[in-house]
Amino acid sequence: MMQRTTRPVCAALLAMSLTAPGASAQPDKAPALTAEAINTATFKVPEADKADQKKPEAKTSAKKARDAKKSDDKPDPLIVKAQVLLDRARFFPGAIDGLKGENYQRALSAFAVAQGLPATQDLTPEIWDKLQATSDKPAVSDYAITEADASGPYVDKIPPKMEAQADLKALSYTNPREMLAERFHMSRDLVSALNPDKPLDKAGTSILVAAVDPMGTNKPKGKDLPQEPKVERIEVDKSSRDVRAFGADGKLLGYYPASIGSTEKPAPSGDTKVKGVAFDPDYTYNPKYAFKGVKTKQKFSIKPGPNNPVGLVWIDLAIPSYGIHGTPEPEKVGKTESHGCIRLTNWNARDLAAHVTRGAKVSFKDD
Repeated sequence: MMQRTTRPVCAALLAMSLTAPGASAQPDKAPALTAEAINTATFKVPEADKADQKKPEAKTSAKKARDAKKSDDKPDPLIVKAQVLLDRARFFPGAIDGLKGENYQRALSAFAVAQGLPATQDLTPEIWDKLQATSDKPAVSDYAITEADASGPYVDKIPPKMEAQADLKALSYTNPREMLAERFHMSRDLVSALNPDKPLDKAGTSILVAAVDPMGTNKPKGKDLPQEPKVERIEVDKSSRDVRAFGADGKLLGYYPASIGSTEKPAPSGDTKVKGVAFDPDYTYNPKYAFKGVKTKQKFSIKPGPNNPVGLVWIDLAIPSYGIHGTPEPEKVGKTESHGCIRLTNWNARDLAAHVTRGAKVSFKDD
């Protein structure tokens, strides 16, 4: 696959926010978020759930709803571990945050089905056994911040208006926390929760991170692409908000949460194909799309970087101006709408781009 210097003109930006606990016998008091708690976490059916089986269904559902609300914003060691295991198994749960959010639940259900188990968005003993069988390595590990991590370069802030972004020399990260979160597939809040009071801008600081394959930012050479296993078919499911990658033999090679179109600008339907891939692309705004909030009537370009409107990767489709790409806001993937294109986290977009073949079939599922 030849690498292209592409200036993606995608009608997939200006996301509109929608909305996105841990499994614990005491949901209102989450366990301490330590390396030991995460790495030794194991699933047990809570005693409360066992007792609920004997209670009227209405009361049981009401109690579960109250318990879930109490723990929604508290990272749970068990969920952190489950998300890391899903990430390693290539059923990516979005940004690892220790919360029982929609991306995690959908990835868990997809993993269960792939294992021949019933679809469910909750951990069960059977799913947990299958997850644990995928890897016996620690879910979190220590990482020492380097001089390069500490020094960047970073930008002070990313202007909200695209015209102002065009004035920046690079759409870099704004601080080490943002960079480290993306490198290790984590939410920024989880980075802080795992490393309270630790200086993330000081070389030599030892921090706790998710033990996943770190996202690189290198620009692969065309002769090295696509990597094995090769993706020959991509399925974009609008209703379940996910992207699935398949090999030539029909084997599922990767599951990715995604933001896919909107009511105002829906994603296309039917089939198309991959024309090519551009790593670290710039972004060109075309005034014919008339994005809300963009007043200029002239074309302009935004320099490359993780905070570029299309992130670190552009997978060009055979439909003009449409592509599969990264995002400057990974924690919103699957929880926001896009204006047409298919938005993945930067680490998922890079992963898919490294394996997809030119000419790979892309199918859009409407329901």
